[in-house]
Amino acid sequence: MKKDIHPKYQETTISCACGAVYTTKSTKPSIRIGICASCHPLFTGQQKFVDTAGRVEKFARRFGKVSLIGESSKRKKKSK
Repeated sequence: MKKDIHPKYQETTISCACGAVYTTKSTKPSIRIGICASCHPLFTGQQKFVDTAGRVEKFARRFGKVSLIGESSKRKKKSK
């Protein structure tokens, strides 16, 4: 290896937004992250599932009745 071209490798503290602090080694003196293994929903088991049906119903209430593609094609056939 060539001398004096590599960055300094030092002890680093990684601090998460939830308050967890990890110690490791890196070229940066400190690292701040937004999510870690302590607070990530995948690891904690507190996953939130998006209710897409609720979103469609909210849209229908706001803008009127929404017809599905299959329903509109059935209505056209009946009217012919």
